Amino acid sequence: MVHFLSSLLLVSLCLSSSVYAEEKKGEKKLEQKSEEKKPEKKLSREKYENLELFQKIYQFIQTNYVDEVSDKQLMEGAIKGMMETLDPHSAFLGAEIYREMKTDTSGRFGGLGIEIGMKNDSIVVVAPMEDTPAWRAGVKAGDRILKINGESTKGLSLVEAVAKMRGKKGDAVSMSLGRDGSEKAIEVKLKRETIKIQAVRSEDLGTGYGYVRLASFSEDAGRDIRRALEKLEKTSKLKGLVFDLRMNPGGLLDQAVDVASLFMDEGVIVSTIGRDPAQKEVRYAKKGWARKDLPVVVLVNSGSASASEIVAGALQDSHRAIVMGQPTFGKGSVQTVVDLGNDLGMKLTIARYYTPSGRSIQEKGIAPDILLDDYDPKVLAAAKKRRETFRERDLRRHLKNPERGESEENDAKEAAKEEEPNRLNPKEDEQVKQAVNYLKSFELFKKVGQAPSQNGSG
Repeated sequence: MVHFLSSLLLVSLCLSSSVYAEEKKGEKKLEQKSEEKKPEKKLSREKYENLELFQKIYQFIQTNYVDEVSDKQLMEGAIKGMMETLDPHSAFLGAEIYREMKTDTSGRFGGLGIEIGMKNDSIVVVAPMEDTPAWRAGVKAGDRILKINGESTKGLSLVEAVAKMRGKKGDAVSMSLGRDGSEKAIEVKLKRETIKIQAVRSEDLGTGYGYVRLASFSEDAGRDIRRALEKLEKTSKLKGLVFDLRMNPGGLLDQAVDVASLFMDEGVIVSTIGRDPAQKEVRYAKKGWARKDLPVVVLVNSGSASASEIVAGALQDSHRAIVMGQPTFGKGSVQTVVDLGNDLGMKLTIARYYTPSGRSIQEKGIAPDILLDDYDPKVLAAAKKRRETFRERDLRRHLKNPERGESEENDAKEAAKEEEPNRLNPKEDEQVKQAVNYLKSFELFKKVGQAPSQNGSG
């Protein structure tokens, strides 16, 4: 069965296009499995009793419910209820959602730009995507989605929450958000847009160090990262790389293997084990791709999930990279999509992921080798200003310097403006700076180790 790797559902269209492609590959007709079925055992007495109970309730509802209800409605409701007794990543896929999964492979989708997950039976924002309606409206990671278009989200599955938030481009969606530290719910109104995710971004950090960010493990992620590395090395060879997987919700398993293979060319990358421990599937690094000479720091946080955790875990266990940041999301399960016919589908968890050393990713996630606090650049800037000493320019009616720059004149005006969300700037990101400092210290210690001994003999 082809594995479906996305850890989080995208608000806008249920899942990203890369995930659609993987799900499309993973579709299975139930009747196709008939040849693989083992001889059925006789139903136990308990199963007979449960089926009899189900039939009694079914018939009683049809006969006595206040309104007439169709067989289809009752059966789909029963299936949905059965799926909801499982984990949050298993779900019954109604016709509308399943059709969109199968047909939308363009890499663009209309929506709000929010990655969501389930925490303590609440729909929680894992991360808003940069330059999307949610990001511009100030939606933050960790916000709890309390209401969508005035309706409570209590009891909703992830798939149902997504269905309520998606729709036509330009249509408005209102949400009530619960945020730690805020006594009242935060009300936001957003308009859906067509969203295109830029999966790979790179930047030269100077003095031989490079930065590559992967936003999702979409198709060709491995190829795009390789091209980004080649671009960074057009002028000179890299001394070290900061590989940013923060807020990366996952994507395709084969791309996780390709990405890890850019840095390691032998050994296990990930194993999957289902209900039967004997049915273990192992993915190995692809030979001939790896840049084994390149020191790497991998940045992760609570929004790094699924494929991101596989890559971080593989590089960590193989001692190929130092993992820095915050503990990851902890989505270590494998899903497959089953075609039920009549435009209906089912997404079912069938296995767990394990790192090369045998660690389960599920719930625990990947613990960084070095923990880094995530600082808000604006908060840091404000703190730095507060530490400044009293100077001539702080005196009332002080003489102006005729050479004072225009940007300084506008400082007060800019401070008065409403704050905009932070755009990722690797050169100003504190965690990136600390990662580069680690890479530089690695270079220094290498030189120290290679220095000739100053001790004489005699």
